[in-house]
Amino acid sequence: MSRLLDCGLYDRLGVLGFSSPQLRRGGDADQFTQYIMRKWKLRWRKQYGKMLGIFLLAVVSVAIAYPKTVFFIPKVEQKLQALPIQLGLDLQGGIHLEYKVDVSGIDSAKQKDALTAAEAVIERRVNAFGVGEPLVQLSKVGTENRIIVELPGVKDVEQAKTMLKETPFLEFKKEAGPEVQQMFDQYNEQAKTKAQGFLDQSKGGADFAQLAKDNSEDPGSKDKGGDLGFVKQGQFVPEFDKVVFDPSFKTGTVWPELVESQYGWHIIKKVDEKGDGVDKEIDAAHILIAKKSIEQYPHLQYASSGLTGQNLKDARVDYASQGLANPQVALRFDDAGTKLFADLTRDNVGKRIAIVLDSEIISSPVVQAIIPDGQAVINGDFTLEQAKVLVGRLNEGALPAPITLVGQQSVSASLGAASLQQSLYAGLIGILVVVAFMIFYYRFLGLVASLALILYTAMLVAIFRLSGLTPFPITMTLAGIAGFVLSIGMAVDANILISERTWEELKNGKAVNKAIIEGFRRAWPSIRDGNSSTILTCLILIFMGTGFVKGFAIILLLGVFFSLFTAIVLTRTFLGWWVGPWLERHRWLLAPKSKWPKK
Repeated sequence: MSRLLDCGLYDRLGVLGFSSPQLRRGGDADQFTQYIMRKWKLRWRKQYGKMLGIFLLAVVSVAIAYPKTVFFIPKVEQKLQALPIQLGLDLQGGIHLEYKVDVSGIDSAKQKDALTAAEAVIERRVNAFGVGEPLVQLSKVGTENRIIVELPGVKDVEQAKTMLKETPFLEFKKEAGPEVQQMFDQYNEQAKTKAQGFLDQSKGGADFAQLAKDNSEDPGSKDKGGDLGFVKQGQFVPEFDKVVFDPSFKTGTVWPELVESQYGWHIIKKVDEKGDGVDKEIDAAHILIAKKSIEQYPHLQYASSGLTGQNLKDARVDYASQGLANPQVALRFDDAGTKLFADLTRDNVGKRIAIVLDSEIISSPVVQAIIPDGQAVINGDFTLEQAKVLVGRLNEGALPAPITLVGQQSVSASLGAASLQQSLYAGLIGILVVVAFMIFYYRFLGLVASLALILYTAMLVAIFRLSGLTPFPITMTLAGIAGFVLSIGMAVDANILISERTWEELKNGKAVNKAIIEGFRRAWPSIRDGNSSTILTCLILIFMGTGFVKGFAIILLLGVFFSLFTAIVLTRTFLGWWVGPWLERHRWLLAPKSKWPKK
């Protein structure tokens, strides 16, 4: 037994986890020594394995966090350099978009809810692209309601607009009343009167070519004075063709009446002719005053019914026939939507209802019967993939009100870049000051804590870089940097608690190994409780906060978890590896004399 104590094994065994009964087992001294040596080898192998694992973790983390450390392996360095940290709008620039929300078609009592729902829909759509620290917030300019969207890292404005446009605005519209057709009839009467005036001017000797250039609504011929060139019979619409090839129509004259076709009213002048029979060609000029019909404006054929995507509960892919043929999109409405849809179908049996997505009519089925259960189907001749995409977009959120882009801006990152540089310098100086303080004040324990802190920093930066390979990249903002620096302080705080507890045990006369074990044991409740409250706060900020607040909380939460790992696992493993009887003989490396036991 004395040989065992002389070799200093007893002191190391306590750090490695042996209990007092194991160390004081009775029996023959040689047998006990052999027993302890077997246990020693087993624990040593485990300790060696842990240190090897930490060493590999350190090498990998440092290489990913700072790729220049593997400059001697160019291919590896190049691949690691391709893993940049995702920067937020304030650090790398991005896109600022401003949308006007039109709530004029929504009941005034529901407008506030519609605006909130529109904001939530856009935020969900943007967040689908990852943790990009987007800013989505409501604003008001005069009487207009606005939604401001900031997208960090997006350089292409068109890409950003497309990304938001993919969020659909879904409406169900009923056939418009007779007043719409009356509006077109009134317009066309005015157009015909205007055409008659131009005909009278041309018959009175006015310059036909100049009249065409100034007034014709045919973009293909107006710049040429209305000249259509030589054509054979049958190439114009029937009404126009019949007049042009009329044998009584003399060259150089204007036809005395307006000619009406599907395009509008034509004032026709015969310019020239050549050939005979089937080879006869006529060169004519015309002035077109276009007519308008409701068929040209499909969206005017239907009027708002009050039923929109705000009332959509969910959407799914369905099939019009057995098997996987004829995919369609099945919709289910909420309670308010179910009532609206029932009233809509009741009042429009035998008429069409248009299903409008982003102002495009994708289906206009005829109502065959009242539908009281709040379920509808969009059967727009979809492929299965198109149906799945539409379902995904609808379930992500259909806008309860249409939005119009009224402002866009590319945000420069010049100020952010300067702030980033200053923040990095401040963080580096802070870490160096903390390391210097820990080593100066806590000596050997401070050195071990500093090594763990450096490894902690490397691991966290490596996580930031690797997150870019995942669907949820972590975006670093100035607020995130603040969370990162704060987490470093919390990591040091845990090591300070451990060191102070260890000093207390040393002052009470315990051996070094026992003091360290008790230091960890007694410090753990304080570390656990302090970090638990921080974790709870971070979770509240993540689920209830938005924008930069959420980014701060996410990075702080990661930092807390990693700080617990470094303080409890890494620091303890380091001490278990290095602590031995040599430290018992050189207590001044561990603590000042004021912390030594009183004799």
